[in-house]
Amino acid sequence: MRDIDKLQSGFNSSDKMKVLVDIGHPAHVHLFKNIIWDLKKDGHEVMITARDKEITLYLLEVYGFKHESLGKHHRNLLNKLLDLITRDYKLYKIAKKFKPDAFISHGSMFAAHVAKLFGKPHISLEDTELSTEQIRLYAPFTDVILTPSCFRLDLGKKQVRYNGYHELAYLHPNYFKPDPSILDEMNISGDDTFIILRFISWGASHDIKLKGIERGKELEFVKSLERYGSVFITSEGKLDKKLEKHRITIPPEKIHSLLYYADLYIGEGGTMATEAAILGTPAIHIESTSKGIATGEFTGNFLELRDKYGLLYFYPDQDQALEKAISILEDKNSKNEWRKRRERLLKDKIDVTAWMVDFIERYPESFYEYKRQEKK
Repeated sequence: MRDIDKLQSGFNSSDKMKVLVDIGHPAHVHLFKNIIWDLKKDGHEVMITARDKEITLYLLEVYGFKHESLGKHHRNLLNKLLDLITRDYKLYKIAKKFKPDAFISHGSMFAAHVAKLFGKPHISLEDTELSTEQIRLYAPFTDVILTPSCFRLDLGKKQVRYNGYHELAYLHPNYFKPDPSILDEMNISGDDTFIILRFISWGASHDIKLKGIERGKELEFVKSLERYGSVFITSEGKLDKKLEKHRITIPPEKIHSLLYYADLYIGEGGTMATEAAILGTPAIHIESTSKGIATGEFTGNFLELRDKYGLLYFYPDQDQALEKAISILEDKNSKNEWRKRRERLLKDKIDVTAWMVDFIERYPESFYEYKRQEKK
């Protein structure tokens, strides 16, 4: 990785910039939406490019973001290799016309490659320790990698740590207010106990060789949870016919309000587990490596949310997870306790959106500033 004094010259904080934000996943829409709105409020011009993956384009449209699609997401390895060429080319053509001063993304190799070709800075966000292969593909072409302070990997001189989590960029109280009407929409009263259960598709590159809830035992798992309340399922893929009645059908952009009011979140989605924890909802993540080790053991935000704040728990299999879930559901004070733990977390952490916008607007001075602080 390059020395600090060899970074691209960047831009001056007083300049009105052109910023290209590349989005590769639905969660990144939430991550960047407030950052984009604030940059625009400050007079900067923002271009959004995105992969057509799951509900990414839908969310961009819901939030009123104009965007350029870089094409559909593919899982086949050969198609992924072809995508590397075609997406780089599509992004290059868009950038050539837009003439951005900077590229921003969450670990986008496409943004990193094209930024390098144009001699412009690429600022990447990263919070997934298991994405080592993807990091290797974009890091050599990236100027700065912004990670939570609890991130367990040392990414060298390009890394800047901040005291927060990605999810706080959109779930911090400065930006997120739960909508109680979601309860009426789901036909739930304020006194009803309900649980959100998530299944993922295991299609992401960092999900290779990982596993969660044992397939074929989903119905048995749901029946165990149903003894304590209603179970609502969010799933990236098809569900068994007997489970389909549990599927959440509300618009995806409303899921965070539902998550806020839930009595428990449990499932395979790491991002949703973190979201639940930050919202003050008891969260249990189920995922293990091929060796049967809970992936949370390698994940900085999971370890911090468990060990420092007691907001999230993680297990390698559903049996251990279910045992913990039952103990939480049987304690009628759990939700109140989690709300208190959330307040403690919010007092400790920063407004991530405000921090990110300040960092981008003052780059590269902001980078030098944080590096000087590291040396003290």
